[in-house]
Amino acid sequence: MPTEIENDNGSGTSRDAHFMRLALAQAREAAAHGEVPVGAVVVHQDRVIAAGRNAPIAGCDPTAHAEIEALRAAARVLDNYRLDDCELFVTLEPCAMCSGALLHARFKRVVFGATDLKTGAAGSVLNLFEEARLNHHTAVQGGVLAADCSRLLADFFRQRRDEHRRNAHPLREDALRTPQARFDHLPGYPWAPNYISDLPSLNGLRLHYLDEKPSTPTSDAPRTWLCLHGNPAWSYLYRKMIPVFTAAGGRVVAPDLIGFGKSDKPKKEAAHTFLWHRQVLLELIERLDLRNVVLVVQDWGGLLGLTLPMAAPQRYRGLLVMNTMLATGDTPLSPGFLAWRKMCAEKPAFDIARLFARSNPRLSDGECAAYNAPFPDQGHRAALRAFAALVPEHAQDDGAAVSQLARAFWQDSWRGQSLMVIGQKDPVLGEPVMRSLHRLIRNAPEPVLLPQAGHFVPEHSEAFAQMACAHF
Repeated sequence: MPTEIENDNGSGTSRDAHFMRLALAQAREAAAHGEVPVGAVVVHQDRVIAAGRNAPIAGCDPTAHAEIEALRAAARVLDNYRLDDCELFVTLEPCAMCSGALLHARFKRVVFGATDLKTGAAGSVLNLFEEARLNHHTAVQGGVLAADCSRLLADFFRQRRDEHRRNAHPLREDALRTPQARFDHLPGYPWAPNYISDLPSLNGLRLHYLDEKPSTPTSDAPRTWLCLHGNPAWSYLYRKMIPVFTAAGGRVVAPDLIGFGKSDKPKKEAAHTFLWHRQVLLELIERLDLRNVVLVVQDWGGLLGLTLPMAAPQRYRGLLVMNTMLATGDTPLSPGFLAWRKMCAEKPAFDIARLFARSNPRLSDGECAAYNAPFPDQGHRAALRAFAALVPEHAQDDGAAVSQLARAFWQDSWRGQSLMVIGQKDPVLGEPVMRSLHRLIRNAPEPVLLPQAGHFVPEHSEAFAQMACAHF
């Protein structure tokens, strides 16, 4: 077999690529056994005589790297500890231990795939193979099928991080957790999950949130869009707005309230209170140290969210408010909301997908079904049953007093910019309710009216999300 053939897409000769693919097969075997996926083969006179894969965990042996395993097997095949007519192909740049062993064995050539910027001893951290004071020198070539080798490692460590996250948040006995499979392949929702369970108010419940960084980072602190959903929605509601905000250089944080989305779901309705959910959000904002915030709210996202800025006004610079209200307990709730509350009480198992389809005819069946994803059965729906009744109606109700303080804040103390968008077809929190709220927000410009939009305004969000970026 010739030693130099046509190039293989810049990844080395086709000969080198052939042997590296065999090493990759060993690396996949290592991954299948729970080891870091590194594989190696030893070639003698164009023939593979030995192979090895990472096995330090299985063997309780810190020296059981793929190169060492392959080297030992090759020495047994040739019945010689000198391997001076051999080449080693390995998927990851050798460490100092392996590099030293390869030099002692007198390998004539070492070919590796991915570089190792932390422990690589073939040029990344140091280069033992070019150490002039050593009495043997081995030819080294890196970067053969580097993308394939790197991808295998990246996938392995990503899966391990995901598993660690799952194991790091044990499920409380009084809560349920929607199976991850329910969220696989949802249309328009590609983002990686983030979880937190150690906020004091969570007491071990796992809260999910999206935290998407700007598409085009700048040296300045980015605007942070804090997107709060309502009932019975979850962070999926903002999937059309998130790409617009990140493309404009913003960061987007979109939590799922406890009981919704990918967050844990307490089994009992009594677990949900207005002030507790508010406290969870306040602690999350502090933990993530959100700054330069534009608060984006709809439905319960506003009932809770509009009470947040007065606790730390310096964190906020804007408000984007869509069909919602402040429930202060000293003004009557709207007839539309009371009708919604009555429906929730009489039909607690209502079909969420059907609700969204009726409110937003342009949604696909898959998009409507995605709103059902967090709630596989009635046990997961305690928050849905609880939330309609939690809206403060009287002055002594949970949340009424803090909402009254928030009303005073928006009337007298708010210094940021505001933008109100009203879905005029909303029968629950439509234009009359929003006009009343508009009068409470200091220096708010005239609302933007969406004649075709219903209650779930973010489903009509592409155009006005761009408008919001320009406005703020």
